[in-house]
Amino acid sequence: MTPHRVIVDCDPGQDDFINLMLMAGAPEVFDVVAVTAVAGNVGLALTANNARLACDWAGWATVPVYAGCAAPLMRGLATAEHVHGTTGVEGLPPAEPATPLEETHAVTALIHCLRGETAPITIIATGPLTNIATALIMAPDITDRIAQIVLMGGARAAGGNITPSAEFNMAVDPHAAARVADSSIPLVVFGLDVTHQLCMTPERRARIRAINQPVATVVADMLDASARRLPAGASHDGPPLHDPCTALYLIAPELFELSSCALAVETDSPLTYGHTSVDLHGVTERSPNARWATAIDAPAAFLHIEDRLARLT
Repeated sequence: MTPHRVIVDCDPGQDDFINLMLMAGAPEVFDVVAVTAVAGNVGLALTANNARLACDWAGWATVPVYAGCAAPLMRGLATAEHVHGTTGVEGLPPAEPATPLEETHAVTALIHCLRGETAPITIIATGPLTNIATALIMAPDITDRIAQIVLMGGARAAGGNITPSAEFNMAVDPHAAARVADSSIPLVVFGLDVTHQLCMTPERRARIRAINQPVATVVADMLDASARRLPAGASHDGPPLHDPCTALYLIAPELFELSSCALAVETDSPLTYGHTSVDLHGVTERSPNARWATAIDAPAAFLHIEDRLARLT
């Protein structure tokens, strides 16, 4: 198969890091053009540093890493150290990244990369959508240069994880998410409805550790750290794997059930900012603009996770 040429826009974050490791274990699927960091799970200095560390662990010596927007379009930054630890990648050994940080701003790099491609490119987005929305505002012509955006964000039936109705990525920068939803770019969206179906149970974490390779071991360490931070009484039997659903979709799309929907993001209500309105049944009479993941074959997905991590040393 011809690999997907992709730009990864992320805010590492343990699950972003794991997502990048799955991609590294599938080089026949992913041709990574660049990694762009945005503020989200932690501040920009840390997400950029963590993206560089991830490239080190992935063995991506030639993949450039760019730092982007340090704050949302119209709100103050909210972060998630209570989930990911003070560094964002709790469980990862401290180190100075060998991968350099490029001087160019991530938004400029996105625009330049997209304009320079001979064919439209896929963007994998696993953080707040600030970099992408800013690029679309600054250079509307790049819309046609994006084949699709495969993103983690939003919630419908599951409710929110940062407010009662909003998922973290959407709530951090709802105005950016709304701009992307209105862009006419094909969207494939993995919200909490499906990511909460892919939980890293103690048995699954033990099986990853038993791979006994450095990358798999550090992934197990991060998952164990995440499990320790689950709130008392959490309904999950282990930490959900949110962002890795994006890589899994491109590796094995048959794992997922998806439905066309009209997706919109609330930006005005102080009670529901970041809420994703997911119209699966045409009740709003808005044209479908996204494909929304409703289900995942979690046991089969975990086998893919094991397999891809086992390929990394």
